[in-house]
Amino acid sequence: MSDRKKIQLPLTPEDVKDLKAGDRVLLSGPLYVGRDQAHQRLVDLLEAGKPLPIAIEGETIYFAGPSPAKPGQVIGSCGPTTSYRMDPYSPALIALGLRGMIGKGARGEAVVEAMLEHGAVYFTAVGGAAALIARSVTSMEVVAYEDLGPEALRRLVVEDFPVIVAQDSHGGNQYEDGIKEYARM
Repeated sequence: MSDRKKIQLPLTPEDVKDLKAGDRVLLSGPLYVGRDQAHQRLVDLLEAGKPLPIAIEGETIYFAGPSPAKPGQVIGSCGPTTSYRMDPYSPALIALGLRGMIGKGARGEAVVEAMLEHGAVYFTAVGGAAALIARSVTSMEVVAYEDLGPEALRRLVVEDFPVIVAQDSHGGNQYEDGIKEYARM
């Protein structure tokens, strides 16, 4: 795994600028986990002029709904969910300084435009590897919206969490590049 870039979270603007679509990365440090219901609540707070329950500047959000932990585990399976469900909410959070997102599937045009304008990156995590991904989690705590159960907003600390840069802050898009590469073959 020596060809992977190691990045300490939270992300800096320099981290984001250095990442290119297709880069394999190991993330370590704190990040947040939330799905569409948590994102909706965050944006509702913004629209109401109220403060968010977390400071979003420089942070990374993983689009997942972890399953309950078995005895002796920090977290249960923790695989990525389809990211387009967060597309209505991501631009507002990116404008506030959200620098990283992790999920699966390509992002919409408004999200990509916000990433280019504000300097953010979208990573993909491998679907189907939820139990393996969970091994990267060293701690977890619910920080907001406990009533959402698995979809509550959580703060995780991860070590060597494996991701791939799917869409970068320069317009690089691994989903499009991969299709072009395949077509050439």
